[in-house]
Amino acid sequence: MNPRSRFVNAALLSHLCKWTVLAMGVAVLAGSASAFFLFALDWATRTREANRWLLWGLPFAGFAVGWVYLKIGRQVEAGNNLLIDEIHDPKKVVPLCMAPLVLAATVISHLFGASVGREGTAVQMGGALADQLTHLFKLKHEDRRLVLMAGISAGFASVFGTPLAGAVFALEVLATGRMRYEALLSCVIAAVVADQVGLWWGVQHTAYVVGQVSQITPWVLLAMVLAGVAFGLAGRTFAVATHALSGWMKQRVAYAPLRPMLGGVVVASAVLLFGADRYIGLGIPVMLEAFTQPLPATDFVGKMAFTIASLGTGFKGGEVTPLFYIGATLGNALAPVLHLPFALLAAVGFVAVFAGAANTPLASTLMAMELFGVEVGVFAALACTTSYWCSGHAGIYRAQHQGHAKPFEN
Repeated sequence: MNPRSRFVNAALLSHLCKWTVLAMGVAVLAGSASAFFLFALDWATRTREANRWLLWGLPFAGFAVGWVYLKIGRQVEAGNNLLIDEIHDPKKVVPLCMAPLVLAATVISHLFGASVGREGTAVQMGGALADQLTHLFKLKHEDRRLVLMAGISAGFASVFGTPLAGAVFALEVLATGRMRYEALLSCVIAAVVADQVGLWWGVQHTAYVVGQVSQITPWVLLAMVLAGVAFGLAGRTFAVATHALSGWMKQRVAYAPLRPMLGGVVVASAVLLFGADRYIGLGIPVMLEAFTQPLPATDFVGKMAFTIASLGTGFKGGEVTPLFYIGATLGNALAPVLHLPFALLAAVGFVAVFAGAANTPLASTLMAMELFGVEVGVFAALACTTSYWCSGHAGIYRAQHQGHAKPFEN
């Protein structure tokens, strides 16, 4: 072996060791934080369901969350968008306070009945904790980018129990139509280990049963494309409406804490007046029902409206789990129209609305295979790709760059 080959091999081994250690460190931090968060979220959900009167406190909870972010959380209020911005253009280390702030704000939102998710919280905790390694190891800008992406992967993977989807999500979410493969090793290690760390802490993820999957026929494939159009339009509507309401509230209500307070009044009043409890919180029981029986065709509209009202006025949490709910119930509604099993179309819709709203068709397809089995992969790929095409340039993450224009986009 010549000296140059020995040097190359030594450099490669050093690189592998470095990123294995860094990624595993990120994974332990993010996986442990997600486990604590999921246990807290489970407590908040059970407490709210046992004490329905807590809904009366939603406006005050919204005011408290808004006030805390106004006083000590302005630097981290952008949430996931701050992490994406720092990956694109590294400037300064994400403040550690992002993790406890978003954790507390999300648990409070769920305790009092807001319709929010959990992905945003896990990703922000993972990213904020990962970025603290920048101080410890004095990382350069390029290394810091990879560590932040590993934190996003670890947070996503550990909160949903989907390591492959988590790894690809961090690569795919930064820019539409473009992926950063230089972060692949760190993201895969961080996602896989973080998922295992959560399991070691005793986290139990929801199991969704699809049952026997339809045979591949020309009609089934065409139906997946047709359903994908509906899923993409639903994802686009959600993203556009949430951003529009957020912008409208900022223009009309100058004092930030009043925005989630007003949103809390609207959400709590609607739930208490119309008995719309099925549209608040994570909504996992309704998602499970979507796999087994016909549901009201308006369920996806109700969840969309309550989530837009919650997130658009300033409650913290995430968009992804509500998008799963919207997709599963929309798929349930489309199943009899397209003559397909409820479980199959609920599973495909579960990931495809997310694919369109987040512009992440590959991660969404992998998620379908991890959650529902590899047999669903072909159907999910068709629906997620179609949804991605049909969702336009809108997305739930404002900081997401446009890598390559989608077909038919101007």
